[in-house]
Amino acid sequence: MAHEHHYSVTNIWQGNKEEGNKNIRTYDRSHTIQNQGKPDLHLTTDNAAVGDKSKLNPEDLLVSAISSCHMLSYIYLCSLDGIIVTEYIDHATGIMVENNGGGGQFKTVTLHPNIKVKHEEMIPKAIELHHKAHDICYIANSVNFTVIVNPIIEIS
Repeated sequence: MAHEHHYSVTNIWQGNKEEGNKNIRTYDRSHTIQNQGKPDLHLTTDNAAVGDKSKLNPEDLLVSAISSCHMLSYIYLCSLDGIIVTEYIDHATGIMVENNGGGGQFKTVTLHPNIKVKHEEMIPKAIELHHKAHDICYIANSVNFTVIVNPIIEIS
């Protein structure tokens, strides 16, 4: 029997500035995601014409979730295998394609983790564990687009 994890958030739109969404060009896309006992996330749309560039958007969160999940899976596997990671920085990127008729989808997310390990002999196994981390990452296994991992491993 599979073990299920359940998640619950509350999404509250703050965009009603007395006229609701009456004017498609001017209503505010700001909203807050609440998760009990955790910090609120203040979000907007990625659309530069009507979004707030100082706030995160759902697309940012998707790329962040993939990067975070891979990192957590990777460091966990390294710990199990005796690979001592001393630094992990990922400059993840995503490519989303808009459809002519509206909507769109992500084409790829590419992770660029730059990792430092304690000893040189750890490097081959440290590289190998990225494949396993990708295989066990819940988020990467839940998307229908390609997730690419291009690690750089160095000695700390």
